[in-house]
Amino acid sequence: MTSSPTAVTAAPDRSALRRPRAAVIGLFLLAGLGLATWVVNIPAVQERLGISHGVLGGLLLLLGAGSVVAMQASGPLVDRIGSRPVAAVGSALIVLGVLAPGLAVAPWHLGVALFVLGVGIGAVDVAMNERAVVVERAWGRPIMSSFHAFFSVGGAVGAGFGALLQSAGLGLLPTLVAGALAVAVLAVVSLPSVPARTARPTASDPTPGDRAGTPAGPRRTGRLLALALTAFLLMLAEGTANDWSALQAVEDLDQSAAAASLAYAAFAVAMTVGRFTADPVAHRFGAVSVVRVGSAVAAAGMLVVVLSPVLAVGFWVTLVGWVVFGLGLSGTVPQIFTAAGNLGAANPGVTISRVVSAGYVGLLAGPAVIGWLAGGVGLTAALVLPLVFCGAGVALAGAVAPRR
Repeated sequence: MTSSPTAVTAAPDRSALRRPRAAVIGLFLLAGLGLATWVVNIPAVQERLGISHGVLGGLLLLLGAGSVVAMQASGPLVDRIGSRPVAAVGSALIVLGVLAPGLAVAPWHLGVALFVLGVGIGAVDVAMNERAVVVERAWGRPIMSSFHAFFSVGGAVGAGFGALLQSAGLGLLPTLVAGALAVAVLAVVSLPSVPARTARPTASDPTPGDRAGTPAGPRRTGRLLALALTAFLLMLAEGTANDWSALQAVEDLDQSAAAASLAYAAFAVAMTVGRFTADPVAHRFGAVSVVRVGSAVAAAGMLVVVLSPVLAVGFWVTLVGWVVFGLGLSGTVPQIFTAAGNLGAANPGVTISRVVSAGYVGLLAGPAVIGWLAGGVGLTAALVLPLVFCGAGVALAGAVAPRR
């Protein structure tokens, strides 16, 4: 099997890396917590402003637009001034973006707040993934999946914390203030220990893996496109589960809303557990195997979900399908981001921002594409699309192979 791109012969001294690693984990936590604080308060904001689902859906697009714009802008900034200041500005914008919906008195106010929140999340996303690649490279073995697991943990903590405050009878604004303060505290604690900017290779530096006399540029561009496409397809599949798993259980499996929520819960828990366990697998078998086998496992899980209404099996079988789907996908995207950060280009921030942006566009597009298809062929039949995209992940897995 191919070894991991971060594996080295001699184990490095990791004692000096523990604080930088913890700092990057803090960035993943605050990004997940900030986003979840907004998500769990969406119903209260909608009721306060008296806006329809259609208006809210349009405003939510501004959050995605802000993230994509920030990701594209953050790449060059990371390469020029380093990830720490970009993460600092992004964290401040997340704090503002979490607070502002509680102060909004008109729909356009909410739109501005969501755009600001999106910009903050996009900036932190690029900065934290770029630093995660640096820490992982110095660590000497794969740890990228565990970083992404902490984003999920931050989301779970943010959602649970928000729900707890709501159940205690606190109003919307105090709940948002508490979430924003938690994000600010994480930022203050984490940012000083975020690894400083590292030296960049120049365009004339040789890139490992390129044969003598072979232009590195075209090959690198091809791999970058393959990584971006793989991230787009697999994160589109992930977005499908986020928005349609519970609804499919209600519409096509005749489950109650309470029972249907277990479908998304099964997927989310499987994703988190899988990300905490994917790094040893990547170290033992290599990134290509994680993406290839993981995509195949995810496709098998989605096949179970698609066939469960046709075969009239128990709902528990569908839940197993979502668990398998989540476990399969869990380790794939972190390997893609690691490969992007290790392409050997002189501008790793730009490289990572392009791959992260492609994946995020897929994450946002997935629910919409499935919705359009479901209108014509039904929801369960539309879920064949992420199954096909997971199959494409099997074919494209070679893009994450370590460069020699």
